[in-house]
Amino acid sequence: MRTDHALLVDFGSTFTKIVLVDLEAETVLGRIQTPSTVETDITIGLRRGLDDIGRILGKAPVYRHKLASSSAAGGLRMVAIGLVPDLTVEAAKRAVLGAGAKVVGVYAYRLTENEIEELEKASPDLILLAGGTDGGDRENVIGNATCLGRADLKAPIVFAGNKTAVDEVRKILIAGNKEVVVSENVMPGIGVLQVEQVRSIIRDLFIKRIIDAKGLKNAERFIDSILMPTPTAVLNAARLLAEGTPNEPGIGELVIVDIGGATTDIHSISMGTPTEAGVIPKGLPEPYVKRTVEGDLGMRYNASTIVQAAGKEKFCRQMLGIVSDLDQAVAKLNLKPESLPETEAEQTLDVELARAAASLAMERHAGVIEAAYGPMGQFHIQYGKDLRGIKTVIGTGGPLIFGAEPETILKETLHSEAKPFSLKPKQPGFFIDEKYILYAIGLMAEAYPDKALRIAKKYLRKVE
Repeated sequence: MRTDHALLVDFGSTFTKIVLVDLEAETVLGRIQTPSTVETDITIGLRRGLDDIGRILGKAPVYRHKLASSSAAGGLRMVAIGLVPDLTVEAAKRAVLGAGAKVVGVYAYRLTENEIEELEKASPDLILLAGGTDGGDRENVIGNATCLGRADLKAPIVFAGNKTAVDEVRKILIAGNKEVVVSENVMPGIGVLQVEQVRSIIRDLFIKRIIDAKGLKNAERFIDSILMPTPTAVLNAARLLAEGTPNEPGIGELVIVDIGGATTDIHSISMGTPTEAGVIPKGLPEPYVKRTVEGDLGMRYNASTIVQAAGKEKFCRQMLGIVSDLDQAVAKLNLKPESLPETEAEQTLDVELARAAASLAMERHAGVIEAAYGPMGQFHIQYGKDLRGIKTVIGTGGPLIFGAEPETILKETLHSEAKPFSLKPKQPGFFIDEKYILYAIGLMAEAYPDKALRIAKKYLRKVE
């Protein structure tokens, strides 16, 4: 019996997705999704999906690999703590996002009693404590370690701050019965980012600790291992597609727009440096591999927030004569996040929500240019990435893959003359992750990068 099949599972907040791949033929044999059963037993939805896969094939396949990613129950929820908002705090936040986690709190300077209470109520899965360049400020990060040590917090704490404070911070946190893991400083010098080690540590902690916390341990009876948070898998796929391998060419710098039920994520693989003469970059260097997560732009859990962010009056005008009660329609999505659009009105509402989510998320991800004045007159400053030259934008997520108007939605990510200083893509080609397999590509890339890349390119559908 052939055993060259790979079963690739994603435990999502809304749906559990399963992709079956023939590794030898480099084809997708089947794909299903079923409502996630996080609140009861995650394996209920998984078993249902495995039964569906068996029916597609007409038999129970033998697998060479059974791998999974997860963003169930809100994914990996992290808090980032640093010193200066634009420096160590921003560096810590980028490290968290790049590791596939969701930022549920960001704190600067010395933690206050109110902020500690907020942290205790938020009950994050992990805490990243940063602060001070190597050899710089020690007092602030040691003070924050003291506050965390006294707090009623169960989350492991990753310390990635001033290396001269490591011994004291570790001693304080251990005395407070906290689990502490030490990483390299995320910002060892002013303007220097160093996030690879902390990302690796966060991923390891996710695998070792968070699987239990999220009720995913039972799933390991059915699969080999849960390798990483879903966003990390998608980011792996994005980088593989852009860069290629020594044996298989990539497609160059790109952006991935991932519209989901809980968040809208943007991934960019791009240097993003200024493309115009005389434009001066400012702020921390932008990471080549960048991810932003918009927790207020989820198509189901945050539909009402999307309406407010886009402008309720504008939304009402667009839906006039289509949806009789916008508030009621949006509230229904929040109550039943697993619901799919059935009527024409529901489909239209989904498209409008997706358009707004895509536009807002890309605007927040891309950089901007601002005019400034000095002794020599006017000059321009660039904050963030310049994505205007990006040639490829890939859409993934239910509204883009299964919806009727993916091009309409993706066009909202483009540069607009109405906002000339926004650095969004200008003239990219649009593609769709046709089989909804980017997370699976990221999982396969660990062991079979060449095969994973060829499969990814095979199932990218150009949107004309």
